[in-house]
Amino acid sequence: MALAADEPFQRLKRAVIARTGHHYYADKDEVLWDRVQRRLLATRDRDVSAYLKRLSGDDGEAEWAALETEITIGETFFFRYAEQFTALRETILPDILERRAQDKRIRIWSAGCATGAEPYSIAILLSQMLGEAIGEWRISILGGDINAAFLETARKGQFGRWALRAVSDADRAQWFSETARNTWTLKSAYRGLVRFERQNLLDLLGPAPPLELTEFDLILCRNVLIYFHHEVVEQLVGALGSRLAPDGWLLLGHAEPNPAFGKLLDVTQLPGTVAYRPADPERPAQSSPSFEAFAAPEPEPSSQHLAEAPSPRWRPAPIPTPVPSPAPPVADLVESVRRLADAGDYLAAEAACRQALALAPEDPALHLHDGLVLQALGRPGPAEAAFKRALYLDRGFALAHYHLGLLLLDRGRSKAAARSLKTAAQIAGTVPPDTRLAHGAGLDAGQLRKSVRLLLQSLVGV
Repeated sequence: MALAADEPFQRLKRAVIARTGHHYYADKDEVLWDRVQRRLLATRDRDVSAYLKRLSGDDGEAEWAALETEITIGETFFFRYAEQFTALRETILPDILERRAQDKRIRIWSAGCATGAEPYSIAILLSQMLGEAIGEWRISILGGDINAAFLETARKGQFGRWALRAVSDADRAQWFSETARNTWTLKSAYRGLVRFERQNLLDLLGPAPPLELTEFDLILCRNVLIYFHHEVVEQLVGALGSRLAPDGWLLLGHAEPNPAFGKLLDVTQLPGTVAYRPADPERPAQSSPSFEAFAAPEPEPSSQHLAEAPSPRWRPAPIPTPVPSPAPPVADLVESVRRLADAGDYLAAEAACRQALALAPEDPALHLHDGLVLQALGRPGPAEAAFKRALYLDRGFALAHYHLGLLLLDRGRSKAAARSLKTAAQIAGTVPPDTRLAHGAGLDAGQLRKSVRLLLQSLVGV
């Protein structure tokens, strides 16, 4: 199918971009077509023309919701971006609690919340900070997303190991109940602080923006604006700022700061991150952050939107392909892949892996990340092969043994999983417990050994 010349498909693409704001698809016909095909199979429409009629028919809104579910990706995990949660714990939330000490009321909005890990992380953090006094406070944490399926998952509060990868075993036991194998449900004390509703951020720019979205003490809109054209981004940042309380805080994703935002809001530099606040002439001024300091490769959509416009101004260069000039350091290649994966853009991360492995085919860390990306894409067979390639190159790679064991466990191969996990624990036991493991996202040797011990205890007959 020649998608560029197919007029009905191009009409559908324009409609998708105009309605959802997913400008990401402006130059990615094949990716969009792959997702549209799933709806054509589900509806049994013979072609795109018939599908367009369905979208404009009596049941069009329901089908739009189904299509939006297909074209959005909402990978996230608890306490994502440690620097921002440090800023929340040490600066932002203490400021809010102090200012609200009299009326004891807090309003927080997680815009583009996907399956709920972000607002639930805030609920856990506030519960820790307030302790038993939390019952004296009126806390409203709103999670909004365009994807109805994500919201349904979020309301259940059920998460797998991948979403909890930054949570220690002790914290997981404190905050969650294991309700099925490799599935944990957030305890009701935290779930009760959060409510979810379907939202489209573009409504903030419409003729009748939602009246209830106002006076927030904190708005988190992370890894959302990177999918929008820069002109719409600036409008949305201004609209989000107008929804803050006079002393409120706005947090964006690490890849999203733009010098232009300093003209709309006050900039507050915090260790490892930046926050925005409504303009206040009495607040000490700070210079706007450099975009380059936070830039990350362009990700794939998670779960929010944008109006069709020219290509974004901020488009970092892709990972270099082999040329006679010196190749970039392997550590930089691994970091590029990791950042894409952390942003939930697994298709781009996979492509980056292919390019990086062409430059450094014998680097075990790249093969480890390749396996993690393939696993996230739902391709366990190739993921297993990637982990084994990492181990072929480095038999002492504890994280490769560990992730191979987790994958085998998920695939029901308990004995093989136990062998890999035991090997990972043995290797981790050769260094002090507080040693951070390379490519472990903060995991240290002691935590890995404890995790393996608990996993092995759950296995019967191995």
